[in-house]
Amino acid sequence: MGSGAEKILVHIDKDLAEIVPGYIQNRWRDVEAMRLAVENHDLESLRVMGHRMKGSGAGYGFDAITEIGRRVESCAREEQIGEINHEIEALVEYLQRIDVQYE
Repeated sequence: MGSGAEKILVHIDKDLAEIVPGYIQNRWRDVEAMRLAVENHDLESLRVMGHRMKGSGAGYGFDAITEIGRRVESCAREEQIGEINHEIEALVEYLQRIDVQYE
């Protein structure tokens, strides 16, 4: 991420304030797990991780995580490892740029 990249403001219900930091930390763990799965050409693990992100992101207010997860799942089914690498980097950039505001 360049130093000039703008923050992405995400409005989250204040009732989720205690669990959102852990959710975000788990997505950073997913980044590492997905990178390892790509190295090992483990498409099934990538599909499952993508499916999990697709199902959870919007529930926490992170629509972009849902969309990235959808694309990872789809690419894993279609054996498009190169595209999955792009999605991993999209997730990294998103996680670096989010600015959570509790309301």
